[in-house]
Amino acid sequence: MPRQLANLLRDTLAQELPNLSALSETAASTQPSGANSWSPKQELGHLIDSAANNHIRFVRAAIEPELTGPSYAQNAWVQIHAYHEKPWTTTLFFWHAYNTFLVDLIAHIPEDKLTTPCTLGSSEPSSLRFLIEDYVLHLQHHLDHLLQRAAVTPYPAARTTAK
Repeated sequence: MPRQLANLLRDTLAQELPNLSALSETAASTQPSGANSWSPKQELGHLIDSAANNHIRFVRAAIEPELTGPSYAQNAWVQIHAYHEKPWTTTLFFWHAYNTFLVDLIAHIPEDKLTTPCTLGSSEPSSLRFLIEDYVLHLQHHLDHLLQRAAVTPYPAARTTAK
C-alpha cells in the first residue's frame, strides 16, 4: 500500500511537470485576481509549503504511535517566502525535487503505520494514509487551479485549514 500511495504522487508529478514547465515566467507572474488569491508563483509556492509541513507530518506519524500537530498559517508562509519575487523555474525545480523526495519517503513507510492516528489543529483525527491521499488531492486541486483548467479537482473544505 505505501508503494501505491507513492506511485499516486509520482504519477501526478510526471503528468503535471510538463504542464507547469510550459508556463512562462510572464504567465507565472500574473497578479492575483483578488485580495484572497495567489499568483501562479505563489500558488506553487504554497504547494512547497504544504510539502514541507506534510513531510514532517508523514515522518512523525511513521515513527511515533500517534501524531498531534498544528495546522499552518498558509498565507503567512507564502508571504514570508516571497515566491512572487523568485524565478518561476527556481520554484518549479524545488517543488518537483521536494515532491520527488516525498515519493521516496512514502514508499518506505511501513504498511502498519498507515493507520497511525493523526490530529492536525482542530480537525478530527484521521490516519496517516488519509493524510497522504489528502496531500495528493490537495496538490491536484491547486495545480488544476494554477493551470486554469476548466475542471478543478474538488477538495474537501473541512480539510483546507489543516493543509
